[in-house]
Amino acid sequence: MSTPIWIPSRARIDGAVVTRFRSCVNARRQLQLADYAALEAWSLDAPADFWFELAHFSDTRADWGEAPWLEHADRMPGARWFPNARLNFAENLLRHRDEHAALIFANERGARREMSRRTLYDEVARVADGLRALGVGAGDRVAGFMPNLPETIVAMLATASLGAVWSSCSPDFGEQGVFDRFGQITPKVLFTADGYFYAGKTLDSLARMAQVVPRLPGLLQVVVVPYVHGEPDIDVLPGAVNYRDFGRAGAALSFERLPFDHPLYILYSSGTTGKPKCIVHGAGGTLLQHQKEHLLHVDLRTDDRLFYFTTCGWMMWNWLATGLASGATLVLYEGSPFHPGPSVLWDMAAAERVAVFGTSAKYLSALDKAGFEPANEVDLSALRSVLSTGSPLLPETYDFVYRAIKSDLQLSSISGGTDIVSCFCLGSPVLPVHKGEIQCRGLGMRTEVFDDAGQRVIGMRGELVCAAPFPAMPVGFWDDADGSRYHDAYFSRYPNIWHHGDDALETEHGSFIIFGRSDAVLNPGGVRIGTAEIYRQVEQLPEVLESLAIGQEWQGDVRVVLFVRLRNGLMLDDSLRARIRDAIRRNTTPRHVPAKVIAVPDLPRTLSGKLVELAVRNIVHGKPVLNRDALANPAALDSFRDLPELAD
Repeated sequence: MSTPIWIPSRARIDGAVVTRFRSCVNARRQLQLADYAALEAWSLDAPADFWFELAHFSDTRADWGEAPWLEHADRMPGARWFPNARLNFAENLLRHRDEHAALIFANERGARREMSRRTLYDEVARVADGLRALGVGAGDRVAGFMPNLPETIVAMLATASLGAVWSSCSPDFGEQGVFDRFGQITPKVLFTADGYFYAGKTLDSLARMAQVVPRLPGLLQVVVVPYVHGEPDIDVLPGAVNYRDFGRAGAALSFERLPFDHPLYILYSSGTTGKPKCIVHGAGGTLLQHQKEHLLHVDLRTDDRLFYFTTCGWMMWNWLATGLASGATLVLYEGSPFHPGPSVLWDMAAAERVAVFGTSAKYLSALDKAGFEPANEVDLSALRSVLSTGSPLLPETYDFVYRAIKSDLQLSSISGGTDIVSCFCLGSPVLPVHKGEIQCRGLGMRTEVFDDAGQRVIGMRGELVCAAPFPAMPVGFWDDADGSRYHDAYFSRYPNIWHHGDDALETEHGSFIIFGRSDAVLNPGGVRIGTAEIYRQVEQLPEVLESLAIGQEWQGDVRVVLFVRLRNGLMLDDSLRARIRDAIRRNTTPRHVPAKVIAVPDLPRTLSGKLVELAVRNIVHGKPVLNRDALANPAALDSFRDLPELAD
């Protein structure tokens, strides 16, 4: 077993929310769960009891009805959680109504706004009144083409209070990308800002919406939020209304309590292989799952300040929003994380006394490459946890976090996805952190690794699965009446088992290592190779900013091809190619060494920042990329077409 890079103190363990939860369960259930391992085992062996105890502990507002708390526990899909319960998601997030800060907003231009819990409640009441006047009710869809603003949280909560369904895209989506998503779900109301700021630029949103809105049948109203202009010209959207004039001030707010699995959100797959899948998530499962992760895994406390660098097109925005249910203050940031410089997020974290700082693995790696060390620049005494997701967190980045950010904090690499709007594997405040490893499975989540035969393996690489139902499973896919597309997406490989599509390993001490997506695994000579293993070695070289590897079909086999993006002004010569190959050979195996190393000006990525290996592989093999609008930088694909280096 590797030596932990961080071990929580006894005081931290004793004071953790999860320790208090374990004591509460022991008292209420007359159990003797002696430690975290015993709690985890109980959560897997008695899942219905675990989730009910979590609902009690978190003071979830609901009419629970009669037991059972879980029907059809042997079916996946098909299990039903709390079949007799009725609740409202927004009611649980708006339970606090005082002058304490609910939302703090900052952007790259130095703007700052604060909204109290009382003001948030009143704003939600006003916007809900506007929606209700338009006839929006349970099951109707409301869409947001919005930056990460307080008004976006307000619109989502107003939608949820009525039992309507919220769906959002970030404003960097292109017109076709927006239509590919909202065009499938036919929203009744659309919220859009007039524009947004990024990397020093002011970008317009209304012209794009003027192209999309006429293509949305059934749309009753567009609501424009002033952000970049005090008084935006909304005439470009006929019939649009200014957000400030939407709904009646002082209107009463009521909460429609609906079944536990009533739809709350529609989220979207990346859409890089075709039209995005519309994934429908239920209110009760999303609420309980997020509260479990916030309270028991992140150790979030009332009055903590919770930050996640995210857009409204990424599931981490939905995850962040639920922090209101725990009494936390949400810190929202809009803009580039490197403008006007690499300190911008850390200056904000220090000024706002952020306790939990969430970001992506790529951001932490880029910060390391930039040579910026927050510990030497700002006061992070309030910081307890750093969360990282989006891609595997490389072992060297663990070293960077503990060296350059803070030596005493919980570093949680977390892994899940849009598919479950939450996590399969994540951190625990009472467990040690091992370099390169995710601390544990989620409580109540039978997360395991299977081999090709469907058998659980430990200490061996395989497929990440969840072998028992959990409340945050999607309600289904939109417009999938017989459930066939939903079934085929997750349950076709291992019957009655959720197959997530990650290449993973469970260690002997219960942690997890994610190597990347299974469909991006390389197989030269039939040997299974994860691309993250290559990236880890290559991106330690100072000349390489980032890299992307694919398997190219070649002479009846597969050969590894590595594309690199270098620092400005550098050239990929034979010497650098040799050092790249040598670093890979010395630290992995000869099978990992690329047959070709090619420099490109940019690497294509999704709008949430993930590199798209499959799209590059398709281009290299002369296959179409079906949905370029799902990419943040689709022009980057052109650099991979008809490369002479790949012809020999």
